[in-house]
Amino acid sequence: MRLEGKTALITGGGGGIGRETALLFAREGARLVIADYRVDSARSVVDEVAAIGSEAEWIQVDVSDQESVKRMAGEALSRFDGIDILINNAGITQDRMLTKLTTQEWQQVIDVNLSGVFYCTQVLVPQMVERGNGKIVNTASIVGVHGNIGQSNYAASKAGVIGMTKTWAKELGPKGIQVNAVAPGFIETAMVATIPEKVITKLRESVPLRRLGSPLDVAYAYLFLASSESDYVNGTVLAVDGGLVI
Repeated sequence: MRLEGKTALITGGGGGIGRETALLFAREGARLVIADYRVDSARSVVDEVAAIGSEAEWIQVDVSDQESVKRMAGEALSRFDGIDILINNAGITQDRMLTKLTTQEWQQVIDVNLSGVFYCTQVLVPQMVERGNGKIVNTASIVGVHGNIGQSNYAASKAGVIGMTKTWAKELGPKGIQVNAVAPGFIETAMVATIPEKVITKLRESVPLRRLGSPLDVAYAYLFLASSESDYVNGTVLAVDGGLVI
């Protein structure tokens, strides 16, 4: 029960990696706030968490909207004494080659993947600072480190997340708060499911472990960085990519 007595807020907690993280954290004793734009998905995860025997609440949020994030934080802090763990997991893709990428597609990805992480962290950090402890885990990507064809917006957003992670680790470390990031490779989620099968096959063959990652692989990385086992880990970017980039 590595998270017993802790309350974790997971953005994008209604599906994929977020769902697996919520269920894993529940099994480790955490109370959960499932923050997601998709109401039905968030409710479903809350029901699954309840079946495990842990406490959970769902809150609808659009992380790209600062006012929506402020409302979400207010609701979460009114339902629980505080948020000990923030998992900035929400994210989207709008893939297109540079010359065909529209301004709207660029901005939507930046708003959700980059600004959303900033908004959620900024609004929840003060109550962590007040208590003198907290764990923040941001979702980056190996694409944010090494780039990827057709993902200018996504790569830029994830590179920005890495930059914020390292900056916040320096700012918040002296206040007892650890800030880290996880950089997944190609994970079997709804995002990856949109990629043609022949491309998936090539991706799988390019990974030394010869498989794509599962959402649970990433969830375990989140668990480590959210638990006391990582109390001396700060400002790191943990790659969960099967050795794709070495």
